[in-house]
Amino acid sequence: MLVNDVSLRGLIPGELAKGFGFFQSKPSSAFSPVAVTPDELGKAWHDSKVHLPLISHYNREPFGHPNAGVDMTFDFAELVAHAAKTRPLSAGCIVGSGTVSNKQGTEFGTSIEEGGVGYSCIAERRMIETIRDGQPTTSFMRFGDSIKIEMVDDNGQSIFGTIEQTVEKY
Repeated sequence: MLVNDVSLRGLIPGELAKGFGFFQSKPSSAFSPVAVTPDELGKAWHDSKVHLPLISHYNREPFGHPNAGVDMTFDFAELVAHAAKTRPLSAGCIVGSGTVSNKQGTEFGTSIEEGGVGYSCIAERRMIETIRDGQPTTSFMRFGDSIKIEMVDDNGQSIFGTIEQTVEKY
């Protein structure tokens, strides 16, 4: 399945300073409407990784399509084994892999506008902009902004369904 793990970046520093950890700054995550087993991914599943692009649109504009199996530091077998060292993992347990990102043959990733595969995380894009240009130019999401995330098979069919969210006041 896919997940959109949201961070409220403006709240994180205050929470961490208090030693309380992430609570208010990590609201509910959004999950795709469909979960599949690895065998249903066919040839896209090998080496305990999904080798397909994760496609995202930010405000209806292409934002990223990095390949989830490329540059993945720890595969799913390693992630599950690591998590199981300190707790039992029961049926239905969800283990996330973290942000999908590709180095694209360079030290830093490259946006779609610059001919790269883009990003799956606004904070990552802002970090690259800061390293490269001295300051970020991509803003964090604001009220009214939207994100669409999906993964498709070789025939262009959605595998997990689509996550579509718009930032709204609570």
